[in-house]
Amino acid sequence: MKVALFGGTGFVGSHLVDGLIAAGHTPRLLVRPGSEARVTRRDVSEVVQGEIGSAEAVAECLAGCDAAIYNIGLLREFPAQGVTFEAMHYEGCVRAIAAARAAGVQRFLLMSANGAGPEGTPYQTTKYRAEQSLAESGLDWTVFRPSVVFGDPQGRMEFCTQLRDEMIEMPIPAPLFHEGLLPLQAGRFQLSPVAIEDVTQAFVQALETPESIGQIFPLGGPEALEWREIIRTIAEACGRRKLMLPAPAWAVRAVATLLDGQPWFPITRDQLDMLLAGNVCDGREAWTLFDITPRRFETAALSYLGTRRG
Repeated sequence: MKVALFGGTGFVGSHLVDGLIAAGHTPRLLVRPGSEARVTRRDVSEVVQGEIGSAEAVAECLAGCDAAIYNIGLLREFPAQGVTFEAMHYEGCVRAIAAARAAGVQRFLLMSANGAGPEGTPYQTTKYRAEQSLAESGLDWTVFRPSVVFGDPQGRMEFCTQLRDEMIEMPIPAPLFHEGLLPLQAGRFQLSPVAIEDVTQAFVQALETPESIGQIFPLGGPEALEWREIIRTIAEACGRRKLMLPAPAWAVRAVATLLDGQPWFPITRDQLDMLLAGNVCDGREAWTLFDITPRRFETAALSYLGTRRG
């Protein structure tokens, strides 16, 4: 099967490329000019140069394909560069859906996010609107909504390596975010970290699993973990003990208001709001359908944190 992959050079995308090839498929990637070096398996992948904003490039990527995966996602916007949630999560997906219909590519998988919905942050609402467009397209669609994804970054940005670099290794205490003035619930919000290997396997198996058509699957790990547990586990995987102190959300938001647009500032106001709301989901429906035993978030699974690449 030849699979058009939009968003194939980042953390999740590089693993999707590996998973597709391991299953005997041929990935066909849309790659921005100048980013060709980020294609991990150039020898066995097909590459189309172009931008997601170009209808012609999107159509070329889909030409001759049997299925499509839309995996483009942003952690933060840079409007001055035209890099926005609206353009990348929604408009790009709508463009790919239209091109898939025109090319007769019936199977379409979408990487969404846990928490996507009609209300919320622009990140969440644009993901949801992309889901709605796909559901109304007439294609054989499947949507995946993962919680935070962890695993070997392969030289790219990933949840745990980012926390290692921006919190664990910094000579200041790690923040336990909390609402209100009293730190009674500091760091108590929960997430369901899910391993990249399990996410990849779900995508690859869905391509040839008819029962997954027309379904939205949350993808969460086997445990809901508090933020402070996650920080502690990452620190242990790095061979360190980390001091953690309460951090009132109102103070962090005040600083983020001034520095949201700076790529070096580690968190935006919207990211903080989504963290505090929690990111927990039950992935058992997907794990059962695809016969996957999800990996636990533990130090043994984070051995890659001791290795720096790229």
